[in-house]
Amino acid sequence: MSPLLVLLRQLAEQQQFLALQAQAEEAWFNERDVAYLPLIALAHAHLDHKAIAENWLQLAQQQQAKFDAYALTDLAAVLILMMRFEAAEELLIKALEMQPNHTLAIARQGYCAMMLGEPEKAQQYYEQALMLEPYRVSILVNLALLHLNNQNYDLVEQILENAAQQLEQQPIDLSEAQENLYLNLIRSVQLRLWIVTEQSELAEGWLRLQQDQSEESNWFPWVKQYVNQLAEIDQHISATEYLREQLKSHQENSSLCILLAELQLVQGHFMQAINLLRRAVRWDKDNPSLWIQLSGASLRRLDKQARKAAEKAVALTHQLEENDDYSAQTVAHLRAQAKNALAQVENHEENVEQSEKLFKEILIDFPYFTPALQSLAQQYMHQGKIDDAIGLFERIKEVDPLRGYSALINARQFPEDEETLHKMEFAAQRPSLEGKMRSGILFQLASAWEKRKNYDKAFELAQQANRASRKFLPYDGQKHRNNCARIRARFSKALYEHRTACGVNSTLPVYVLGMPRSGTTLIEQILSGHSDIFGAGELGVIPQVAQGLRRWEKHAGSGRSYPDCVDDLTPHITQGIANNVLKELQEYAPDAKHVVDKLPHNFENIGLIKFLFPKAKIISVRRDPRDIAMSNFFTDYQAKHGGMGFAYDLEDIGQQLADHNLLMHHWHQTFPGEILEINYEDVVEDLEGSARKMLNYIGVDWQPEVLKFNELERTVKTASVWQVRQPIYKTSKAKWMRYQQYLAPLIKGTNAKIESNPISDMLSLPEPGFLTKGVDLYRQGDLDGAELSFKKMLHHNPNHAACTYMIGLIYLQKEHTQAGIEFIEKAVEKAPWHQEWKQNLLKAYEFTGEVNKAQALQSKLDKKHKVSKVKEASDETQKELFDFDDKMLQFMTSNDSASL
Repeated sequence: MSPLLVLLRQLAEQQQFLALQAQAEEAWFNERDVAYLPLIALAHAHLDHKAIAENWLQLAQQQQAKFDAYALTDLAAVLILMMRFEAAEELLIKALEMQPNHTLAIARQGYCAMMLGEPEKAQQYYEQALMLEPYRVSILVNLALLHLNNQNYDLVEQILENAAQQLEQQPIDLSEAQENLYLNLIRSVQLRLWIVTEQSELAEGWLRLQQDQSEESNWFPWVKQYVNQLAEIDQHISATEYLREQLKSHQENSSLCILLAELQLVQGHFMQAINLLRRAVRWDKDNPSLWIQLSGASLRRLDKQARKAAEKAVALTHQLEENDDYSAQTVAHLRAQAKNALAQVENHEENVEQSEKLFKEILIDFPYFTPALQSLAQQYMHQGKIDDAIGLFERIKEVDPLRGYSALINARQFPEDEETLHKMEFAAQRPSLEGKMRSGILFQLASAWEKRKNYDKAFELAQQANRASRKFLPYDGQKHRNNCARIRARFSKALYEHRTACGVNSTLPVYVLGMPRSGTTLIEQILSGHSDIFGAGELGVIPQVAQGLRRWEKHAGSGRSYPDCVDDLTPHITQGIANNVLKELQEYAPDAKHVVDKLPHNFENIGLIKFLFPKAKIISVRRDPRDIAMSNFFTDYQAKHGGMGFAYDLEDIGQQLADHNLLMHHWHQTFPGEILEINYEDVVEDLEGSARKMLNYIGVDWQPEVLKFNELERTVKTASVWQVRQPIYKTSKAKWMRYQQYLAPLIKGTNAKIESNPISDMLSLPEPGFLTKGVDLYRQGDLDGAELSFKKMLHHNPNHAACTYMIGLIYLQKEHTQAGIEFIEKAVEKAPWHQEWKQNLLKAYEFTGEVNKAQALQSKLDKKHKVSKVKEASDETQKELFDFDDKMLQFMTSNDSASL
């Protein structure tokens, strides 16, 4: 072995990967010795340059026939880092055939066995390696980890003590860096031992000591390790609280922000994660990696911000040049990551040609760049290009077997052997930031075992997957039940009888709705085959209107929310909302006579739909509730803190089915003969008859093309993405019979008495628009008329902040100064987020000489932002409130949750 190779392997052992990368690459380009290739790949893999590492790994594997035992062992280390333990094991066997007593090869065999779920075999390998080199601290640490996983805690303590003694008695002189490295390995296991044995006080005390004694850059890795280890045993809340405490004393530590953001994303707290990443970006604006992360997080909530961040990342990476901080390969890798972020945005916005172009450009330079492969394959799935998608999933399987097999199962390409499924199951139970189990893989395995007709095993895995997912889903079935009761109470026949002029009579919208997994995607796909009908998929437009109402009521400080507040909508406002919705629908297909929105949970919003569009066509899809339940239970919605939280528990599913049934009964009574019910089972038995019934209901002529729904070229982004590409098949009926023995919780939830909290607090207004009418009168100078209108509202709703504020302004103008101030003070107390109201109150204090109150209020305002003085209180109010209708409509249709 050459002296340079000895040096490079020492760098690898000392975890000096930047130096290893630079020196190994230089040696390769100068000497072309193939032994350098796995070391280069190893360096990049440790530096998280995964796509670069994969390129070097592919090159190394092409040359492995020329490798000696040491190079094969190096190559195995790369595969271990990339979680390809079986492939690594094969190389290590070859290495040991060449050199039977290669200690590192034997130890790495132990690690592979441990990660493949063979603890006894792993222990044998570790003990064999220690017989050869008993002073190898790294092997002792791995042996301690093995016993830690097996809960042999006393034995772990003994091994750690032995490791510490061996470190003191090393037969060779160690540098300070090497000694610290081995000491930290021991500390790492000790930290984990404290965590799993619930000795958090010891762990956090030791961390405080490190914080006091180390520089911040040396202390943070311990924080990260502690947080990751807490998450791995499902203590995400403890990890979050710990990080928040650290941020209080390290407010400008971007690494802490990023780590907490990652933890929040895992838990489904998207807005918190976005805000943390925004905070990190403020401190490090020229870091493209931060902009890439911000784009990915924002894509779930804030489309415009996601694009802006991705474009910023692309621009920053193009400004990078090769220097001491960035090698040419690192720059190329960062550019690929930034381009991938932009491709994700294009894909999300359904600019599929542009996103495909970007993904393919990435894959030219980095053929195994997994995020691009996965996203492009998923795009192909949505477009119905199943074979193209499968080809990409097969490529992923080459470099990430677990992810590849999981994706293939999702595309209904199942492994032929049970051994692969067992290995996937063990890997899914390997701890990660997600927790003790990786629910997504377990859901795929449940499908695979169902395909093999092992229904008990399938249900067991589905149950594990649902339990793992549910810990992030604080679903409250009673809250949903209470909300349904309020919906039924507010959207009664009386509302429509007293609000006859509301909405617009367009027949453009068609709503296909029902319980998730009832067949709504199939129905939309059939309808979309008609030349006059465009299927727009699951749109959030109607829920967005409801959310806008909530935001407006908060903004106005009414103390009400949706659905209670709909009785205050004037015909002008409802028509404005409806026309905005129509405009959005028309953008999908300007020439279509009908646009289908197939959001299943719009069954909760039928009242609002009919309020906006009295002539809207609504198709309610029904299916055997037991099949709906089991289909939901076996589906991974990845719905952290989303509306699908009920789907992870059979009793909750049962309650949701009962709520749905009662709501549909209410809607049929409220709108008799106006809603078409379609049974999924009828569609399966008589496709043409069902299709004719739906087209006749919508009011379009028969077209036989609708029967070829599975050949339709259109994007489908739902959990049914695979099924809609298949012809009608009857095996989907009565699938619940396979799981009869597990249905008791479902039956309990479905049959439980439906009880909801009293709704006596739901006030009703005799007519809508007291606030808007008062604003109009105020604008016209009719102060008495405006005052009367605002007081009418306060008669029915004494806590309405905006009306209280307006009366205060009127009193000020009528020179009832003290009374005006009192009203504005009450309004500010009810709605303290209105800075303009506070500014006008400040002006009133100054006018009346109330110096102390003025100074106190000025101090509060200064904490928010510098106050620009206003000449007239009424002028400022008109700026803030009174392009009133336009402002209200903006709240109704905005999807930017940061607008408040």
